[in-house]
Amino acid sequence: MTLLKSAFIGALLLSTSGAFAQEVTLRFQHFVSPASANPKHFMQPWADKVEADSGGRIKVELYPFMQLGGGAAEMYDLIADGAVDGGWVIPGYQPGRFPEAEALELPFMVTKSGEEASMAAWDFTQEHLMDDFADVHLLAAHMHGPGIVHKTGPGIQAVSDFEGLNLRGPSRAATLFLDKLGANPIGMPVPAFPEALSKGVLDGGVITYEMSPSLKLDELTDSHTDVAGEKSLYNLFFIWAMNKDSYAALPDDLKAVIDANSGAMASAWAGRAHDTGDKEGRQVLVDAGNELAEISAETTAQMVALGDEVIAEWIADVTAKGLDGAGLVASARAQVAANRLPAN
Repeated sequence: MTLLKSAFIGALLLSTSGAFAQEVTLRFQHFVSPASANPKHFMQPWADKVEADSGGRIKVELYPFMQLGGGAAEMYDLIADGAVDGGWVIPGYQPGRFPEAEALELPFMVTKSGEEASMAAWDFTQEHLMDDFADVHLLAAHMHGPGIVHKTGPGIQAVSDFEGLNLRGPSRAATLFLDKLGANPIGMPVPAFPEALSKGVLDGGVITYEMSPSLKLDELTDSHTDVAGEKSLYNLFFIWAMNKDSYAALPDDLKAVIDANSGAMASAWAGRAHDTGDKEGRQVLVDAGNELAEISAETTAQMVALGDEVIAEWIADVTAKGLDGAGLVASARAQVAANRLPAN
């Protein structure tokens, strides 16, 4: 073999090897502490699995606390516009933009299992929301565990205990329900919650057990109240998404890695992450000596009736805007019923 031919073959092999070993770095952003449940039990393990499944050819960098810029309410547009390659979105942080997703966030709509709620959320998203999220490449749709009332002073025992309380709400559906209960709801992204509590702007708010440690709710609030029964007081809908161009630029075999870590599997995984975090967060509150309360079945029934009023008003509102409000609620309930896990 001539020296020239050997050099050509060597160059070809090097080129082929270099193409195979192509490395891609994807920058994903979120707005909470890396020690909170979703980043700890879903985002980072997801990133690690994508890297392992790609043989190291994809690296996912996670940036907490919006370190790459923007606010939590801007996450969908940051992903769609390519400011980041991907990230975590709460559509409810932009009230009115994704109204169909609100059906899952209505009072007592989903069970207290984040995993069950997330499986229902993925199926509901496939049925109703893909056009809403057409500007991004959807990886997962999920929900957290049960929403809890965290407040200064004693826990909630009666509906009248909500009267006049300034309570943080994460979404339009949640604030509508808090208002129906007699509270003064204040819509607020999660990063602003601790400061508002520490300054006395709020008496408390609704959020999960799992966010309690990172938000210092064991120090800033005294009581943490859940409702009776298997349904959650409220819940919040999330998506885990990529920029469409970032996904399209991947070679087919790396797209396949992303695809294999997307969809129903990833959605259920994200929900389980919140369930795990809820157990950890609840224990922090127990260890702090705070009051963990549960509203009686009788009072919960009164709250469910008020929640039904919120649902009826929501149906009328979105129907007037051209959506099938009753159909969306019926579909959400059907997906929740269809995605129950076997009892342990």
